[in-house]
Amino acid sequence: MPQPKGKSGNPSGRPLGTPNKITLEVRTWIAQLIDKNREQMEQDLAMLTPKERLMMFEKLMQYTTPKIQSVESRIDFSQLNEAQLNRVIRELAQDLRRED
Repeated sequence: MPQPKGKSGNPSGRPLGTPNKITLEVRTWIAQLIDKNREQMEQDLAMLTPKERLMMFEKLMQYTTPKIQSVESRIDFSQLNEAQLNRVIRELAQDLRRED
């Protein structure tokens, strides 16, 4: 039978937020492996076609650059006064001009 939400079947288990030891060890090993082979990797990258090189950079960036997530925002315009509405309009117009 499953445990109720928020209740652990093993209360003396690993505390929340504690990193997985194996994962940490593997990440450390990979970082050391890359560091030791940096020059060879740069040479190998130089031998790739431009398209292959860009694809490799994109794959590597996944490990260094956080992914951007879309953000949704909703404004109840009926709750804004005239000054607040004018400010929203000005800021939207400025954003549109910057995109041009």
